[in-house]
Amino acid sequence: QVQLVESGGGLVQAGGSLRLACAASGSTFSMYAMAWFRQAPGKEREFVAAISRIPGTTSYADSVKGRFTISRDNTKNTLYLQMTSLKPEDTAVYHCAARPPATSEYKSWGQGTQVTVSS
Repeated sequence: QVQLVESGGGLVQAGGSLRLACAASGSTFSMYAMAWFRQAPGKEREFVAAISRIPGTTSYADSVKGRFTISRDNTKNTLYLQMTSLKPEDTAVYHCAARPPATSEYKSWGQGTQVTVSS
C-alpha cells in the first residue's frame, strides 16, 4: 500500500497562489490514479481534482476549474496541485489520495495540509 505525505500548505491572501505536493512511498506510484480532496471546517470532504496513472487525463470540480492544475511526476513519485487566484472559500485541509488499478475507491490517504486564504 502506498504512503502519502502532503506539503506546501500555508496562509495566503485572496488572489494569491500556492503549490501543494504529495510525496508517495512504499509502492509503485505510477500504478495509482491520484486525486486531491479538501475538507473545510464543518463541511463534508469534497473532490478537487484527479489525474490518471499515466499523465494525460485530468478532471476538476467546477469550483476550481480554470484556477487549479493537477499534475504528477512519476519519476519523482510526487503529485502536485498548483492553485492560483485563490479565494477565501478555498480554505480547507487538502488531502491527496491514491486509487489502485481496477478499483473505484481511493484507498490510501495523506494526513493533509492546511490552506488558509485571507480576504
